[in-house]
Amino acid sequence: MTTISTHHFVASVPAPRATLLDRVLLRAASTLDSFVAGRLARRGDMVQRRALTTQAAAVGARRDAEARGAIGILP
Repeated sequence: MTTISTHHFVASVPAPRATLLDRVLLRAASTLDSFVAGRLARRGDMVQRRALTTQAAAVGARRDAEARGAIGILP
């Protein structure tokens, strides 16, 4: 493990500067990431909604079957 005890670090090789093309590519990648994240969030909401609807239908069917079973009618 290396510890740097100074307040600032001076590299022996100067850091490369970001060119205009680098900034454009980074901005495009950021935009694409936010688009994909939003799309996944919307799709996840649809899947979750569908699962909750299916679960509610199953609970209702079970409740009906238990009620019929309680009075002696086979479901």
